[in-house]
Amino acid sequence: MSEDDTILEQGDDAVPRWYVIQCKGGESFRAAAHLGNQGYEVFHPVLEVQKRRRGKLEWIIEPLFPHYLFIRLDRLVSNWRPIRSTRGVLRLVGFGDMPLAVDDALVETLRQHGTDRQDATVNLYFRAGDVVEITEGPFKDLQAVFASHKGDERAIVLLDMLHKQQRLEMPVSRLRRT
Repeated sequence: MSEDDTILEQGDDAVPRWYVIQCKGGESFRAAAHLGNQGYEVFHPVLEVQKRRRGKLEWIIEPLFPHYLFIRLDRLVSNWRPIRSTRGVLRLVGFGDMPLAVDDALVETLRQHGTDRQDATVNLYFRAGDVVEITEGPFKDLQAVFASHKGDERAIVLLDMLHKQQRLEMPVSRLRRT
């Protein structure tokens, strides 16, 4: 039997696949760092959100899927044993003792779009100076410059009208990043 026949018989076992790791509460960043230090290929999708802390809006990085991250392994070559004892890791997600592989297309889509998404559906807050598009109302489809927040649901934008920047107040929900 040739080496090619062996690979064909092994099927998907020889092909690296993405699996999901469930992390201990609040420790997904720690788990991702420790797994990466051990040489595993890890994907931990995150997004930047603005939250109010001590009365101020601050930008923070949060996991897209709290308590979960992705790891790329193959069933024949990868060393699966150290994963369970890695700091921050709770378990590999699966049925019984068999880890369940995730569709590669899903992970690739997340890798291409997930961490870069900064649109209004993911992040309702904007930074001063961001160019935004107005999505509703009399100024629909016009571009403006985001100036500041006015509470949690309203914003001040600068719109060029009649050769002068005009300050407009509108709902944040009517703005989209360009």
